[in-house]
Amino acid sequence: MSLVAGGVVGAAFGEGFATLHETVKNVIGQAIMFKSVFEDLSATLESLESLVKEIRRLNLALDLPEKEIERLVKLMKNGTKLVDKCSKIQPYNIFSKAYYALKIKELNEAIEKFCKVELQVQIGRTTLQTLVGVNDIRERMNNQRMRFGLRTLSVSRPRDYIVGLDLPLKELKMELKKKEEQVLLLTALGGCGKTTLVKMLCWDDEIKGIYGENIFFVNVSQAPNLKVMVQKLFNHNHNGQECPVFQSDEEAIDQLEQLLDEIGQRQPILLILDDVWPGSESLIEKFKFDIPAYKIVVTSRTAFPKFKSKYNLNPLDPEDAMSLFCRSASFKDVSSYFSKEKIEKIVRGCGGLPIALKVIGGSLCGRPVEVWQSTLMRWSDDGHSIFKSDREVLTCLEKSLEFSDEKSILKEYFMDLGSFPEDQRIPATALIDLWTELHEPDQNDVHVTADLHELTTRNLASLVMTRNDISAVNNYYNEDFVTQHDVLRDLAIHLSSQEPITERERLIVDISGNKLPNWWMKQEQQIINARLLSISTDESFSSSWCNIQAPKVEALVLNIQSRNYTLPEFLEKMVELKVIIITNYGFFPAELSNFQLLKSLPNLKRIRLEKVSIPSLCNAPVPLRSVKKISLFMCNIGQAFGNSTIQVSDSLPSLMEINIDYCNDLVELPTWLREVLSLEKLNITNCHKLSALPEGIGNLVNLEVLRFRSCTELSELPESIRNLHKLRILDISDCLSIIKLPKHIGELHNLEELHMKKCLQLRKQLPPSTVDLKRLNLVVCDEERAKLWEPIKESFSGLNVMVAKEDINLNWLQK
Repeated sequence: MSLVAGGVVGAAFGEGFATLHETVKNVIGQAIMFKSVFEDLSATLESLESLVKEIRRLNLALDLPEKEIERLVKLMKNGTKLVDKCSKIQPYNIFSKAYYALKIKELNEAIEKFCKVELQVQIGRTTLQTLVGVNDIRERMNNQRMRFGLRTLSVSRPRDYIVGLDLPLKELKMELKKKEEQVLLLTALGGCGKTTLVKMLCWDDEIKGIYGENIFFVNVSQAPNLKVMVQKLFNHNHNGQECPVFQSDEEAIDQLEQLLDEIGQRQPILLILDDVWPGSESLIEKFKFDIPAYKIVVTSRTAFPKFKSKYNLNPLDPEDAMSLFCRSASFKDVSSYFSKEKIEKIVRGCGGLPIALKVIGGSLCGRPVEVWQSTLMRWSDDGHSIFKSDREVLTCLEKSLEFSDEKSILKEYFMDLGSFPEDQRIPATALIDLWTELHEPDQNDVHVTADLHELTTRNLASLVMTRNDISAVNNYYNEDFVTQHDVLRDLAIHLSSQEPITERERLIVDISGNKLPNWWMKQEQQIINARLLSISTDESFSSSWCNIQAPKVEALVLNIQSRNYTLPEFLEKMVELKVIIITNYGFFPAELSNFQLLKSLPNLKRIRLEKVSIPSLCNAPVPLRSVKKISLFMCNIGQAFGNSTIQVSDSLPSLMEINIDYCNDLVELPTWLREVLSLEKLNITNCHKLSALPEGIGNLVNLEVLRFRSCTELSELPESIRNLHKLRILDISDCLSIIKLPKHIGELHNLEELHMKKCLQLRKQLPPSTVDLKRLNLVVCDEERAKLWEPIKESFSGLNVMVAKEDINLNWLQK
């Protein structure tokens, strides 16, 4: 495509869009009979305006076929004529009204479809992230949804293989359409597929036709936080604007009622409250408002008596159960060894529960015939009856777990998953940090990733890969996460809680408010022998800690929600501590205090912080002499890093890896970073305000991996990187502002991989020294950047220039 054609997107498209937008705004108050469809079209154009402006500002030359560009420009021009014509149609002409209303609706859908699919593919996911702002993205991650300036649902599509839910979906829709009751309760045992069914409901075409964009999905879970739930609902509707801060639950509900009353006047509202636990049924009442066409669907394992309208989701029938089991177990591999009747014995034992069928099938998938025989021998005929309680479900699943021995590492990994909150995504790198230090201290991170995939294969967890375009980067999991069904989390906690509290190897503590568990209050001089300690607190926790003696703790997981959080004083006595993971699941960043306690920990190797504000490390440096890896995700770190110098040789003598992701206040790298001579990996990703790198980065002579993925304001790499003779991987993908590679890049004699996808401003020829990269075997880029390699590709032996597939996979926004 020519540059002239590419410029059309920034010129003719932008001009056509502006004309159409202005025309709609001028007639929207005049053409009364087209008011609703014009309002929808106006809302679409409003939401796309900032995107179009950014395209024009960046002068993006998009790789679109000329016919596609012509179609796009024609769409805008015809749309303007259509809107103008509609404004002149007389009210009595009902036939023209119906015809043109449909045409405007089709125009609206065509614009949305193009900008949602074609345009996003062309300019790349990262550009869109920049446009809406990182702060907005943070909350969208919590909301498990995407908008990117476009209207869409607040719930992800079900991803798993689904069987046996078509009829329940049809029946649930019929129940929802009944006018008598505002609340519809969907109830079933844990693992029956309640969440999957309501997600199907949200994406059903008929339901979307009724409720449109007014479908809201909120996970309630075991410890609900009403203010956070309401803030998520506000965030869904505000489309990137700053959400209100509520001082109390009462204020949050009052504001929510006003919001829903306002949007309910335009279209019916559907609210999904997923996974409501016993004791929280009063919370449902708070979401009931006297608003016409407002419905609430509640999912729960408990059939709350006060709600008259109920739908009970039954387990799968034998045929569907067999289908799901065979798919999970790859039954073809063993069908010649066992009769159908014997396999049905296992399936009956699962009671028709999808989660049990998937886990048990996964545990047998690819296993030797002897394992299948052992499973059949252990399986009793008691499984004929359907489960009557969640305890029976856990018993069934526990019985199904097939590990090589009682102390199997895989079983330990599975139980560790219970250390993280229900219904929350678990960063894959957090698990890798935890498992490496706790179970495989003599191995590197690569060793444990195979077991992470094994857990996924057995359906004991789900590894969500957020970016397919970096699949070639071996063992890069910084942007991936793990999810787990809440029943499996219950099982992990159940398996971890068999011994007395003081003797448990992993101790999982949930604190509501400031009410510590009774055993903690009575502990006094008792010593807890746990190696893994997980403490979860809610928004109202005031960091009022009582002393605890846990000298054997090697891994500490703190799950927090409050805006101010003080690390407990007993932390400094955990002399065996190797890894600390602090994750804030609240709506706002948490101010972290008592950070200096970490200096008392002689064996601390890894620190991972998410969504916290860290105190200054420069003005009052905390010696972390044993720390090898620091990971900061969505943190406020400007104050922490500052521009002051610290004595790295005293404070961070062992640091080998730094990961900084989505830290929006990172404008420049600290000058002291150049003194971390032990550093081997530096990953700085999605830090959109980072505009320059210090020349001293060339001092990091032991650096093997250097990654600045999606740092959209970064304009150049300093020439000093020529000194990084050990560098194996360089990743500048999605760095929109980089216009050239360093002149002496050829001096990186050990460079093996170069990732440069979507460096949109990098259009000039490669530096002549590039031909000296003799060990370079992989370049990952887009089609335009691939053309830069054509003239010199023959100078390389075995070089693979891989054009990454375009991918708008948004799993990273889901739980």
